[in-house]
Order: sequence, then C-alpha cells, then structure tokens
Amino acid sequence: MQLTELNAISPIDGRYRSKTISLSPYFSEEALIKYRVLVEVEYFIALREADLPQLAKIDKSIYDSLRAIYKNFSTEDALWIKETEKTTNHDVKAVEYFIKSKFDGLGLQEFKEFIHFGLTSQDINNTAIPLST
Repeated sequence: MQLTELNAISPIDGRYRSKTISLSPYFSEEALIKYRVLVEVEYFIALREADLPQLAKIDKSIYDSLRAIYKNFSTEDALWIKETEKTTNHDVKAVEYFIKSKFDGLGLQEFKEFIHFGLTSQDINNTAIPLST
C-alpha cells in the first residue's frame, strides 16, 4: 500500500508530509536503524580503545572503515536489516547481524563476538533515540 493522506498514521506523515519530509532522515524508522548501527560501531571502537587484550590485534587504522558502516548507511542497508528482523524477530539483533556481515568484508571475523558485547537492546535504543534530536 502506498502512503497517502488517508492511510497515514498521523497528519504529520499525511497531509503535512510536504512540510515534514526534511525530518525523515532524523525521525524515520530508517534513521533509528542507522543510529543503532552508529551506537554499535562506536561502542566496538570504544572497546578497542579500552585496550581489551582480545581486541589488541585490531589496527586502529580500521576505524574509518568501521565508521563508514554508518556514514554510508543506505536505504538498502535498512531493508537488509528489516528483512533479517523477520527471521530474528528482534530489531537490535538484526542490526548486530548486519554489522557482523560488514565485519566479514573488513577481515574482522574473529572479533564479531564483541559486537553488542555486554549490552542490552535497551542500551542501544536508549542511546540511539536521543541522537535523533
């Protein structure tokens, strides 16, 4: 179903859509997913910066490539996460799987278990949601 003024959840996405469209990059579900990815990636970098012995082999020069995961985040990435969520039945777990797939491409397979390490979904959501403001 295509979004119209008549089937939108609220007038903000319906008749006022032309006035609020510029807010989409901040308040849409896609934006929230991107913020979740940002939080997970930056947390992983913080773990590396904490000099955990298990992450000592990671060269810090990879940080730009890690940050590119969220800086270059696309609608296709959000769709990949939403499709994965159908299997996991969990939004943040799908984000974790997305980042793990990106780690494969960066040669960081042996460190994937440190994605979301020691965190709950609420930790991610309670940090991601304020980033939208």
